[in-house]
Formats: sequence, structure tokens, C-alpha cells
Amino acid sequence: MCQALPIVYQDDTLVAIRKPSGLLVHRSALARGETRFALQMLRDQLGRHVYPVHRLDRPTSGLLLFALSPSMATALGEAFTAQQIRKRYLAVVRGVGPEHEWLDNPLREEDGSRPKAEMPAQPARTEIRRLDSVELPVQVDRYPQARYSLMEARPATGRRHQIRRHLSQRGYPIIGDAKHGKGLHNRFFRDQLGCGRLLLAAVGLSFRHPAYDAVLHLSAAVDDDMHRLFDTFGWAGHLPCDDIHWHDALSPCVDAPQHDPRTTYSHEPL
Repeated sequence: MCQALPIVYQDDTLVAIRKPSGLLVHRSALARGETRFALQMLRDQLGRHVYPVHRLDRPTSGLLLFALSPSMATALGEAFTAQQIRKRYLAVVRGVGPEHEWLDNPLREEDGSRPKAEMPAQPARTEIRRLDSVELPVQVDRYPQARYSLMEARPATGRRHQIRRHLSQRGYPIIGDAKHGKGLHNRFFRDQLGCGRLLLAAVGLSFRHPAYDAVLHLSAAVDDDMHRLFDTFGWAGHLPCDDIHWHDALSPCVDAPQHDPRTTYSHEPL
């Protein structure tokens, strides 16, 4: 029997889960041999149809939102298209990243249907902030020490692989990124630190709930392997947890009360 997907929030109209790294959102012609997909797993888990409204790359873990009706899928899809949904990610990168910066290099689509150079460059903006860093007394490449940073990324646009490409272009590739990263550092984390995945996690979503006309803030814990790595690097204070907050127009952002009629959700243990 398949392990249940952790549910961070659920009501009568939508559900948010924590997708583990390595799980596809839905069936794809590029992964014909796969048998497990978040869409089908959640449908079977809830015993009803679910409708994806955005996606996460296969190696990226974290918050994934599904609608429970076609109308809600349309409303949320329009909000994503209009860039009305705020997203927060955590990434582990090579080097000591900038304290705070906006990255705005235009990006060309990488869908493979045409040569990348023939695709139009599209505007892309990502806000990044260094939360912490660590220096290890090991030589991974040409330097006698290896430095890594924990970065917060908040994309203002939604281009494919935007965070991965922006950080790599800036000189701080995400660890575990096979396409845009650095193989020596990827192998060091896999072989010496037991973490061979892409170290990128979607840990926050904020949006106006179409059914309740209030802003819903969702936070998600990271996978166990990233949790252990944060502990190893002394970054435990930056670990997010599964949590929700409501922000009503007439009141500041506060914890959703247990009796709030908008809220039927479950917290999963870390």
C-alpha cells in the first residue's frame, strides 16, 4: 500500500500537500516507466477527483496545491497566471550567497521542442536572501574549504526552472541540480552527506482564498533528508513546519482559530 501524502491544509474546495522529492505531479511522456504520481495518489487517498493548479519539478519537494472542483481549479489557475500567489522556497547553494538581491535576467523556455536560442527571452524576477551559511574544512574543488549557503527565494514570475537558473547564473548553483549545478559538489553531498537530491523546497504559499475572500498563508516542513542536513549544518533554527495562518482584510495576520469554519486541516509530524 502506498504511503499517504502529507496534507498541510484541506477544506471543501482545495487541498495542499507536501510533495516529496522525486515524485512527479502527473503522468508525463518524458517518464513512461513511472507508476507513482501525486495526482493519482491524492485522488485515491481522498476518494475523489482532484485538479492540479500548478506544478513542481520532479526533484523539488514541498507545497503543491490541488483544487477539488473544476471551478476552483479555474479560479486558482487564474491567480497563478496573474502572479497573485506568493511563493517561498528554501535552497542550499554553493558559496556564500548575497545577503539580499533581486535577480532579473530574462529566461528562454527550455521545453526541448525548439532550440533554446530560438525561443523568446521572457522577463523573470526572483528575490533572494541569504539566511545562513557554513564553511566545511574539506576540499571539494580547487579551494581548501567548501562554503555553502541557505537561501530564501521568492519568485515574482513563474518561468520554468526559474530559481535554479537564476541562482546558477548568479554563481550560486543549487546543490543536487544535475542540469544547472556543479557535479563535484553534488557528488560530495550525495556520497559524504547522504543527500543526493535537489536541495530546493517549496515551503510557503500565500493567496486569497476564492471561496472565503481571505488570505491564506501555508507553510510546509522540509523532507527528512533536508531536515537532517539543516541539523548537520547548524541551520535548525530556519526549519519551517506545517502551519497555516489566515489574514482577514480587517485584522492583522493571526493564527487561524481551531473553530474557524474555513479550516479543516491536518498537521503531519516532522
